[in-house]
Amino acid sequence: MDDNFSPRVKDVIAFSKEEALRLGHDFIGTEHLMLGLLRDGSGKAIDILSALDIDLNHLRRKVEILSPANPNITVTSNEKKNLHLTRQAERALKTTFLEAKLFQSTSINTAHLLLCILRNENDPTTKLLNKLKVDYDNVKEQFKFMITNEDDFIDEPKAESFSDDEPTEDDDAKQNPFGQTGSKSTKKSKTPVLDNFGRDLTVMAEEGKLDPVVGREKEIQRVSQILSRRKKNNPLLIGEPGVGKSAIAEGLALRIVKRKVSRILFNKRVVTLDLASLVAGTKYRGQFEERMKAVMNELEKNDDIILFIDEIHTIVGAGGATGSLDASNMFKPALARGEIQCIGATTLDEYRQYIEKDGALERRFQKVIVEPTSVEETIEILNNIKGKYEEHHNVDYTDEAIEACVKLTNRYMTERFLPDKAIDALDEAGSRVHITNIDVPKQILELEKKLEEVKETKNTVVKKQKYEEAAKLRDDEKRLEKDLALAQEKWEEETKQHREIVTEDNVADVVSMMTGIPVNRIAQTESNKLAQLPELIKGKVIGQDEAVAKVVKAIQRNRAGLKDPNKPIGSFIFLG
Repeated sequence: MDDNFSPRVKDVIAFSKEEALRLGHDFIGTEHLMLGLLRDGSGKAIDILSALDIDLNHLRRKVEILSPANPNITVTSNEKKNLHLTRQAERALKTTFLEAKLFQSTSINTAHLLLCILRNENDPTTKLLNKLKVDYDNVKEQFKFMITNEDDFIDEPKAESFSDDEPTEDDDAKQNPFGQTGSKSTKKSKTPVLDNFGRDLTVMAEEGKLDPVVGREKEIQRVSQILSRRKKNNPLLIGEPGVGKSAIAEGLALRIVKRKVSRILFNKRVVTLDLASLVAGTKYRGQFEERMKAVMNELEKNDDIILFIDEIHTIVGAGGATGSLDASNMFKPALARGEIQCIGATTLDEYRQYIEKDGALERRFQKVIVEPTSVEETIEILNNIKGKYEEHHNVDYTDEAIEACVKLTNRYMTERFLPDKAIDALDEAGSRVHITNIDVPKQILELEKKLEEVKETKNTVVKKQKYEEAAKLRDDEKRLEKDLALAQEKWEEETKQHREIVTEDNVADVVSMMTGIPVNRIAQTESNKLAQLPELIKGKVIGQDEAVAKVVKAIQRNRAGLKDPNKPIGSFIFLG
């Protein structure tokens, strides 16, 4: 059986063994096989998971939670050579050759291994994958689609081909693949620890996964200048929540990809570190320091990496315990020596509370103040990013709706900052218009109902071992799936051609829901409000017309834009 494994599957097996050792386990289960697949990071199984919109880093963390690290177990050198397989893992590996045979494949690849893991419905790993909408049927269909596109013949695996019997003694006699380390991966990452605990923004920029960054030229230029310095080349972005600190790091990654940076920053990678996942699961002394040291070693060996730490104040005290170092004290020496480059981001309050007090940490960073964008800049930002939201929600935003997103949130959501609050209103208005106008055709609903009935009947027939009847039902299922796919495609095309329009009123409704202010007050024009203001106040305050006139004049002057928005509306002393 080992001879039939593709080189990538051998790598996955070797990686799963290493994952078991890393977690301090003396056995190899399906969770370790899954971690091996994720660590390899390529192959058909990963392509299938990506096609099913699975976040691989999130999946890795979920799998690790299934079987937490056990530092109490020390694995001896003899055990390292041969870790025993759990029953589920052994069965998954031994049935891969049968899965490959049914798909008429000459070798066993990672997709066959994933399918065999999903076969056992009682396995905790399978239950986890099912919760994430990854089940045997979905993976099988996706694999069939992939192979069909590769012009490779494929046959439908039959339910009866897999018996519920345990593996035979002949199977036990076959070689245990975990007795050998397997061949080394041909394409191995230089930074596996960072890949596990972070995201590469430059790779995401290359793949078009980052939103375009509009404006912020001055801040990105300043960050580039600081990064190009010989010493103390670590920028610290300071600004209120929602002003776009993380967007500046993304903007830098986009510039690096487009080669719009200085020669010093060519070929650099911007990697954002997830400190929460770095600390997660470190119950015992030394575990956090060990992870941190591994990250530091990779950063020191790869000088092309710029580390981005959002909420950098969390490194002060992170992982710290009595008699141990926290993350900030482990970073300080490397930052001082210039061995690592880091971009930090934090709010002004947290900067004063945590970083300013630590003079040794503060002097290693250069401050870059990030102010909220103006109304005009925010309108420009929304006009540049609205395309992605229009495509996602299948709507069109009018120019008035874009302006309303900015002006209404700026007026009524004073506790939050631009451009974040305006983008939230844009997104939610699109979502509201989309979901209130969904009308699924009756044909699709009927086909979905018929398909579900056929699947249930087929499963019942297979359990009764009536395979001829099951084959007919399978053909019916295929026909219905094809009809459903065509109907859905036609419906999607029709909806794309007839997009709903997001208007100013829709935005007003959403802002009203977000703030709790009645919609009629939000929708009322500014000029009408200001015109009615004197009468409104005089109705409450009797006989003070002169004082009311002075206050109203100050408010009208402010709303007309004739004063500095950063200064108070007016200062009054009422005597009497």
